[in-house]
Amino acid sequence: MKTVLVTGGAGYVGSHCCKAFAAAGWNVVTLDNLSRGWASAVKWGPLIEADIADRAAVESALREYRPDVVAHFAAYAYVGESVAQPDIYYQNNSAGTLALLEAMRACGQRHILFSSTCASYGNPVRLPIDETHAQSPINPYGWSKFIIERMLEDYARAYDFQSIALRYFNAAGCDPDGEIGERHEPETHAIPLAIAAGIAGGAFNVFGTDFDTRDGSAIRDYIHVCDLADAHVLAAERLLRGEGTGADIFNLGTGNGTSVLEIAAAVNRATGGRLQLLYAPRREGDPAQLVASAQKARDVLGWAPTRSDIDSIVDTALAWQLRQTVTDAAA
Repeated sequence: MKTVLVTGGAGYVGSHCCKAFAAAGWNVVTLDNLSRGWASAVKWGPLIEADIADRAAVESALREYRPDVVAHFAAYAYVGESVAQPDIYYQNNSAGTLALLEAMRACGQRHILFSSTCASYGNPVRLPIDETHAQSPINPYGWSKFIIERMLEDYARAYDFQSIALRYFNAAGCDPDGEIGERHEPETHAIPLAIAAGIAGGAFNVFGTDFDTRDGSAIRDYIHVCDLADAHVLAAERLLRGEGTGADIFNLGTGNGTSVLEIAAAVNRATGGRLQLLYAPRREGDPAQLVASAQKARDVLGWAPTRSDIDSIVDTALAWQLRQTVTDAAA
């Protein structure tokens, strides 16, 4: 049986990927320090509670479980926080990954799957954004991931590492089975914020209505987290087949953007029209549109999103939030 060691597997995207790996027949081991993840999300295999910067703990895990692939999700991922506290992003994301790579090198492990981000592109100069688009991050979070991609290229040349970096656009939605979902403290993502406001009949902030878009609100490419998870399994299998160029990169998105006002409309459809909108000025640095070209992932990985229409995303996220509301009320 193939084994994957999932760093950050107690987090949102990582836990969904753990489920997908298990469903595909992989043996799953999670390594997470639980600073921003949840032990209750680890349902497929053992949990090693450790930090990726702890060389001894990581090397012990690598030697005990001998994974075929390391899937690396452990990172801080709040853009605003990265601007206010860049030190913790470079320390945790970039330096932490360096420690992980060195532990892998010491243990003879060379296959790594990396959770990267469209934030490494910065403000787009053309749409849709493909993998050849110039990278010019506009915040420390994006830079911290950009640095890791450069590390992977250098480790491929110098130490024969084989890596695939998957640049996500906007991960959204939740496990349709309701076993795991999206849980951040604080929550900053538009869809769960809109759903929470819709459930309560409260207000949802729309930042900017004067963008050069079809309805004046900002457009983003939302990809269902389960579609993301499927891509990770395909990418890991590609690594094991020895295909690729040493340090491959793939965008993960739908190629179709959804505006903030379209999100609000979908939430209103799902919650009975209780969402109230508050209109606010644009936030500094917000591009009008971020939309992916994921043609390379389709052509090379054989991947295509199947759950990423906005209503499916909202319906699964709403079901999760309602379930959590009931659980919290019963506690």
